[in-house]
Amino acid sequence: MHWITAVEYISGYRLRLTFEDGSVRVADLSAQLDGEMFEPLKNLRKFRTARLNPDLDTVVWDNGADMAPEFLYEIGVPEQQASLVAESPSKYTAKRKS
Repeated sequence: MHWITAVEYISGYRLRLTFEDGSVRVADLSAQLDGEMFEPLKNLRKFRTARLNPDLDTVVWDNGADMAPEFLYEIGVPEQQASLVAESPSKYTAKRKS
């Protein structure tokens, strides 16, 4: 079972999450914001209220939404891998234009 020890907003709907095992994963939640509790978080100003609730050991938002840390671990990618994915589109686009 995993739990979150730190949360940092990156950009868009991406959060940098530090887990109890020391791993850092980046979770892109853009596809997860459905339903009554999560729809309001499509507003980036509201999404950016993400913070750690140390009592729940997971991410919570001002509107009362939260996500299970195990789910966030599962959908997150290791930070190094997330950096490569973020860089890849521009590299591929550059190659196609050449």
